[in-house]
Amino acid sequence: MNQNLCFNSVEVIPDLKASAAFTVNSSEVFKEQVDIAPLKIDEGYEYMPWGADNELPYNILELIESDETLSTCQIFNAEVCYGSGLVYDTTNASGKIKKDVFHFLMDNDLPSYFLGVCQDFKHFGFCVSIIILNGDGSQIVRILRKEACYCRFAPAEKDGRIPYILYANWRKSISSKDDVEKIELLDFHSPWTDLQERMQANKSKKPKTSTRKFAIVSRVPTPDSTYYPIPYYGSLFKGNWYNIKKLIGMAKEAKLKNSAPIKYHIEIANRFWDGIFKAEGITDRKKQMERVVEEKEKIINFLTGMENSGKVLFSTFYINPNGDEQHDVVINKVETDKEGGDWSTDIIEAVNMMCFTMRVHSNLVGSVPGKSQTNNSGSDKRELYTIAQALQKPYHDLLFTVHHIIIRYNKWEGVKPDCPFIMLSTLDENRDAKLVTTNKTPEE
Repeated sequence: MNQNLCFNSVEVIPDLKASAAFTVNSSEVFKEQVDIAPLKIDEGYEYMPWGADNELPYNILELIESDETLSTCQIFNAEVCYGSGLVYDTTNASGKIKKDVFHFLMDNDLPSYFLGVCQDFKHFGFCVSIIILNGDGSQIVRILRKEACYCRFAPAEKDGRIPYILYANWRKSISSKDDVEKIELLDFHSPWTDLQERMQANKSKKPKTSTRKFAIVSRVPTPDSTYYPIPYYGSLFKGNWYNIKKLIGMAKEAKLKNSAPIKYHIEIANRFWDGIFKAEGITDRKKQMERVVEEKEKIINFLTGMENSGKVLFSTFYINPNGDEQHDVVINKVETDKEGGDWSTDIIEAVNMMCFTMRVHSNLVGSVPGKSQTNNSGSDKRELYTIAQALQKPYHDLLFTVHHIIIRYNKWEGVKPDCPFIMLSTLDENRDAKLVTTNKTPEE
């Protein structure tokens, strides 16, 4: 949401001795249904917006960070993908190569890099790695991560190749090329061949390009072919369970604060507020918030009038004082005679649906809410954790591409990237855990 603007709230309806919950429809975060055209910053600086307003990744992060279950599941998935960490296996390498690899690892913070790209993978379905070569282009000496939410792809050329990415803080207005970093992007489908061709020496024994910094994108294959993949958990926001869980939390808070049960749930589309601000020319943050409060008061007065009118049926759309129906404002009546009144079974169901969508068993993250708790045995949890780690194999294969390029380019014979699994042990083995690797491929 916009800073200092609070669209979600619980408001008291004094005349009815009840409350109304105002929320924003979470499915509004995906507004990419319209055709998206490239935007130009300066000559040679174009990018494809991420979402209709270029704010899609930040809106997704806001929704994730606003829910404790979802944010916990996301960091759990990233930690499971991280495993015991990225290592360069030098078992079969010579002494000199082992020394070179050791110096490379000392100059690069691989744990921070690898955990970062694992989070980008789990949040957005792709990550961006930057490789930096030395002055003469003979060795790759650095590897860095560029946060996916700050990366934008240039429009594809006629042959389908994306020539570069732009890295910037897209949360603020970008008006000049000085605000962005332009990084040449190696071919999605054959980054190794592309790098070789760029660095191939010409007749003067100098590389074809003076560039020493390149971006490599690792992307989870998706059924669509958009520039920015829609994460698999997007169905959580397009469905109802995210909003249901949020509403339950707001209802409990309202009950604790003023003992007024929530009788109405008013779901308002983002474009409703944007339309008001645009139509009335309100740009000041303080005045926008005052206008939000004013509109909420109008809706509450509308509800009070409808309740006192004695009618049994009423429109589910808000009718403003001018008599116009606002189809972006949907009013849902909430049952207030629920047995127990604490929604204990509903919150368990909502959390389980979230964990299911995130492919995380609720017992693995300790998310077993409610008054009657159930739990799995230690053996069941151990197997669930093993399954979760085994499912990371395809992601590791994708993330290893850049490291295979580094190893081959630097001519480190006998070196392989690896990410061993952490296998939890049983009590009879007299140890807590052991490392297991799937790196059994023959040497090249």
